[in-house]
Amino acid sequence: TAGFDARFPNQNQTKNCWQNYVDYFKCVANKGEDYAPCNQFKQVYKSLCPIKWVETWDEQRDNGSFPAMYE
Repeated sequence: TAGFDARFPNQNQTKNCWQNYVDYFKCVANKGEDYAPCNQFKQVYKSLCPIKWVETWDEQRDNGSFPAMYE
């Protein structure tokens, strides 16, 4: 499970899920997939985010319609 993040103190972790998903791909875009600290974001979003959301966001990234800037 994801550890406590002071940026998201409430029970609803939707924003935490979203932010870690976006932060992971920002990190990979800037540092590369081999940069180990990026994996912390990935572990958190995989722990918090429903699989269907991640699949949808992955599809959106693939077709260029993802609603956040990460590059």
